[in-house]
Amino acid sequence: MDVRDEKQVDAFFSGLEQLDVLIANAGVARDGLVASLNADDFADMVNTNLRGAFLCARAALKLMVRQRHGHIILIGSRAARYGPRGQSAYAAAKAGLVAFAQTIAKEYGGRNIRCNVVLPGFMETKMTAGLTKDRKEAVLTEHALDRFNTPENAARFIAFLARLDHVSGQVFTLDSRIDRWA
Repeated sequence: MDVRDEKQVDAFFSGLEQLDVLIANAGVARDGLVASLNADDFADMVNTNLRGAFLCARAALKLMVRQRHGHIILIGSRAARYGPRGQSAYAAAKAGLVAFAQTIAKEYGGRNIRCNVVLPGFMETKMTAGLTKDRKEAVLTEHALDRFNTPENAARFIAFLARLDHVSGQVFTLDSRIDRWA
């Protein structure tokens, strides 16, 4: 389904009888400096990365509230914390996911519904395939373990997190870049 299309999202979720875990991982990235970033590209990134998560979470919450349990896991990005050069729209949308998750955690925790954000780290995926070898090597130098995360490792962590019934409103970073506390 196209997560940007409210009718498609609502139709998909209305066909479900039960939903234990939602993993909102749709995302797009188009880099560009703010002054030269196309407004349509900015809107598409926000619509896909943030609004799409909102539409899916809202639809999922209807089921989860009725069930009195559920877990929403939003896939964010380290860009949300650091606003990298050339990624204003992507970073803004991913930062919005953090606040969105914490709000859901507070609003629905009393109904036994959890919401967390996973920052999977840099991975070799379709989204990063177009980066130059030099750029990938530069990112790799930031990693203490001198390697990138993998989709398989991210999936294992997400499956583990989905089973933790006491964790909500948190952000989990899954790579070896060491960040300052404040």
